[in-house]
Amino acid sequence: MSSRRVGAETSQTRALLLDTAELLMIEQGYAEISYRKVASAAGVTPALVQYYFPALDDLFVALVRRRTEESLAKLERAFATRSPLRVVYDYARDPRGAALTAELHALANHRKVIAAELASGGEQVRRLALTALDGTAHHLGDDDVSSEVLVFMMTALPRMLVMEGAVGMKTSLAETSAFLKRFLDRVEPR
Repeated sequence: MSSRRVGAETSQTRALLLDTAELLMIEQGYAEISYRKVASAAGVTPALVQYYFPALDDLFVALVRRRTEESLAKLERAFATRSPLRVVYDYARDPRGAALTAELHALANHRKVIAAELASGGEQVRRLALTALDGTAHHLGDDDVSSEVLVFMMTALPRMLVMEGAVGMKTSLAETSAFLKRFLDRVEPR
């Protein structure tokens, strides 16, 4: 990450560049992100992109941080009015979020700073979900299922359903989706 002076974090131009980079990542993949491509898609010069993000990792870290902040705010609002596991389930099965998460995880395999940022953001989201569940265990037959297991399951499974569906896989997806809906109806009746 660069220590050079950069444009203001509250700048509309910076927000436009992040919006553009996010869209490019979802549509074309992280490997296609460059100063020139972001600049061209945003209608600005590559130098302006580099002014706001002196290194491409600065851009990627900013994307992760912004996504984390948006997710936390959205989840906090939803937890105030809805059942927590249903909120987590809906959050995890958002196709746009799942696509961006997949790209950022692929990028994180090659860049430790991105991996660290994803881990930090993911931990914040998970802690918020656990707080919303208030540490309650759900009794399911002979087993108690902890909040930790429920949050992981209701995050990982819906996200995998979206990701596998996006690449054309079909086997077991409908059955797993139906199971998750029945499971939610059982542990968090409407």
